[in-house]
Amino acid sequence: MIFLILFFIFAAPIRAEPVSDETAIRNVLANEIATWNTGGAVGYSRDFAKAGTFTNIRGQFFTGYAAFLKIHEVIFYEMFKNTTLSQDIVSLTFLRPGIALVDTLTAVSGIAPGTPGVLKDDKGRLRTRLLQVVAKQDGVWKIVSYHNVDVKPGIPVPEPK
Repeated sequence: MIFLILFFIFAAPIRAEPVSDETAIRNVLANEIATWNTGGAVGYSRDFAKAGTFTNIRGQFFTGYAAFLKIHEVIFYEMFKNTTLSQDIVSLTFLRPGIALVDTLTAVSGIAPGTPGVLKDDKGRLRTRLLQVVAKQDGVWKIVSYHNVDVKPGIPVPEPK
């Protein structure tokens, strides 16, 4: 009995603190950057909700995890192969517990010359504004809506950090 009491007394301080919601959401974004930069569609799609919606820079609309994964498999193999993503959070707002909006400014570098349908800035990067709605589902933050629009030439945006 004494052993059990001592175990709980000394074990309590070494328990890991739960990750805050904001930190968990920032980890979702960090995963997006890391997996984009390795061309990993499965990893990039990891945090996308089963029934999430996705609008890409061309205005195409997709529903569901499988569609999100498929389109990223295609773009990582083709138009965005060997590219690098940077993503700066412009705002992270909790609408209520379990629902947040994350607005980011992105830059994709290393796009092959002549890639159709991609408007590049004067440094050859695709700049976008990405709005993601994230929701806590069964204790895990998932992207339930992903809406990405390209920033047109001549529109001023800050440089990535």
